[in-house]
Amino acid sequence: MPTSPARRSRPRPRTRRRGSMPLFTLILLAISAGLGGIVWYYLRPNDKDATAAVLTTPVFSGPYSHIVLEQGTVESSSNIEIRCEVRSSGGTEIIWVIDEGEIVKRGDKLVELSTASLEQELVRQQIAVNTSRAMVVQAENSLEAAKIARTEYLEGTFRQEEQSILSQIFVAEENLRRAELAFQSTERLAARGIVRALQLEGDQFGVEKARNELEAAQTKLEVLRRYTKAKTLKQFDSDITIGEAKLESEQESHRLEVEKLEELREQIAACTILAPEEGQVIHANVTSGNNEFIVEPGAMVRENQVIIRLPDPNRMQVKATINESRISLVAAEMPATIRFDALPNEILHGQVVRVNQYAEPTSWRSGNIRQYAAFVRIDDPPPEVRSGMNAEVRIFVEREDEALQVPVQALYETQGHFFCLLKNGEDWETRSVQVGSSNDSFMTIDSGLVEGEQLVMNPRAFAHKLQLPELTPMERRPLPGALAAAREDNGPGERPDRMVSVDEPRGPRGDRQPAGERGERAGPPDERAAAPAAGGREPGRVFDALDANGDGVLSAAELEHLPAEQRQRILAADTDGDGVVTREEFIRAVSAMAGGRAELPRGEAPR
Repeated sequence: MPTSPARRSRPRPRTRRRGSMPLFTLILLAISAGLGGIVWYYLRPNDKDATAAVLTTPVFSGPYSHIVLEQGTVESSSNIEIRCEVRSSGGTEIIWVIDEGEIVKRGDKLVELSTASLEQELVRQQIAVNTSRAMVVQAENSLEAAKIARTEYLEGTFRQEEQSILSQIFVAEENLRRAELAFQSTERLAARGIVRALQLEGDQFGVEKARNELEAAQTKLEVLRRYTKAKTLKQFDSDITIGEAKLESEQESHRLEVEKLEELREQIAACTILAPEEGQVIHANVTSGNNEFIVEPGAMVRENQVIIRLPDPNRMQVKATINESRISLVAAEMPATIRFDALPNEILHGQVVRVNQYAEPTSWRSGNIRQYAAFVRIDDPPPEVRSGMNAEVRIFVEREDEALQVPVQALYETQGHFFCLLKNGEDWETRSVQVGSSNDSFMTIDSGLVEGEQLVMNPRAFAHKLQLPELTPMERRPLPGALAAAREDNGPGERPDRMVSVDEPRGPRGDRQPAGERGERAGPPDERAAAPAAGGREPGRVFDALDANGDGVLSAAELEHLPAEQRQRILAADTDGDGVVTREEFIRAVSAMAGGRAELPRGEAPR
C-alpha cells in the first residue's frame, strides 16, 4: 500500500526537536549560574557582618547546682539472703522455685534442689560406714588377743619353762651328789688296791659330767629369767601398742565416715530451702557481665550462691554505677534526689551512704570503661518502691542558693587562667576572672565580673579582639581537679598541657595576623608558640618569660615545664656548646625559624 504524505512528514518535527535540546540546556545552565552568582554575592561571608552578629550573654546571679546524674537500681540495704548450702563441684540443679514477688511466712518452702546425686552418694557412704565399723571390731579383737597373750606368757608359759628348768637343776644336783659319793668310795678302794685306776678315772668323769649338767641347767634358768622373759614381754607389749594404734585409727576412720554420712543427710535436707523469716521473694538474677544467672527450674546453682533475697521494705537504697571520670566528685553524705520510672511524678530525697573503692565487674562489651558503685539511701520510701525498679539519681556535688555564674562557653582559658570578652557597643574589653566550680553548663565566678555585664558567648571566634597578658612560668598553673574534669567533658578553654602562652602574635592594632604576614609557618598551636615570630611577640620578651631566675641564660632545668619537642628546639640554639642558651643565641634561633628575617645583632638587646 502506498505511503501517505502525512505519514512521511512525521519524522521531520522530531529531527528539529533533537537539534534544539542542546541550546535549551545551555540556556538553563546559564540562568542557573547567574542566579547562583547573585545568591553567593549577597550571602557571602562578610567580616563586618560577622563582627556585628555577636552573641552575648549577661552575667547573672541565681541558684547553682553541680550534680552527677546516673541511672541505678533499687535494692534493700537490709536483705536476708537465701544461699545454696549444697556442696557440689559442678553445681546443683534447681527443680522448683517459688514465684518472684510472693509473700511468704516463716517455714514456707522457697526452693527445691535436685537430690539424685546426693542419694547415690549416700548409699555408697553407708557401705563405707559399715566397712569401717567391721575394721574397728577387728582391731578391738586383735588388741584384746595381744593383751591375753602377754598374760598367758607371764602366768603360764614362763612359769612352765621356769619349773621345768628348776626340775632339771634338782636332778642335776642329785646326780652330782651321787657321782661324788661313788668317786669317794672308788678312791678309798683304789687306795687299798681293790679297784683299778681305770675305774677311778671313770667315776671321776661321772662327777665332772654331773657338775656340767648342773651348771647348764642353772645357766638356762638365768637366761630364761633375765633375757627370754624380757624379750618376750617386749614383743607382747609391741603387739599391744600396735593393736591400740590400729584400733584408734580405725575408730577415727569410722568417725569420719559417720560424719560424712551425716553431712550427706544434711545436704539432702538442705536441698529443700525454707524461709527463715517472712517477706517478699526477690530472685537473685544476674543479667550483667559474663556470668548471667536466672533463677528458674533447670538452672545450676553453685555452693554459697544467693538464690533468693527477702528485702526489708523499710530500708531501701539505690545502687548507681558512676563513670570513672566523675567518681572522684562523689563522696559519702552528699544529698541526692531520686526519680523512678514507675513513679514519674514523685521525687524522693536521699543521701549517699557509701562509694565503692573498686570498680564493678565488666564484660568484653564495655571495653576499658570502668564503673564504680555508689549507694544512695532513700529517705522514707513509699510502699510503691520495690526492689529492682529503675531509678534516676541526682547527686548534688555542690549546691548554692545564690551564685554569680556565666555559661562555660563565655570563658577563655589559658594556662589555668580564665578570661572573658566584654562588648559594650563598639568597645571590646578583655577581663581576667577568678572562677569557682563548674557543672558542665555554667561556671561560678568568684571575682572579676558584675551581674548584668554582657559577655561574648564564644570568645574564641573573636580571638583577634582578646588582649591577653603574657604569663611567666611562675604564673602558669594547672586547672583544679574539678574544673579539669568538667572541662574534660565539655568545658571551655584549651588543654592545660599548653606550656607557652596561647595568645597569637598581633599587629599594631591588636589584629590577629595571618601566618604568612607575620613570618610564621602554619602548624599546630604548640609549635607556633614554641617558635614565635620576630614580627609578632618579640623573642626577647619570650626569653624573659622563660628565664625564671633572671640570670640572662636558659638552662635545661628552666625548660623542664615545656614539651620535649619545644625544649629540644630551644636547647639546639646553644651554638657555643656551653650548656646554656644566651639571649643572643635564642634571638638568632627564633629569627631563623621565623622565615629568614634579619637577625638581631650581637650585643643588642631587644626592646
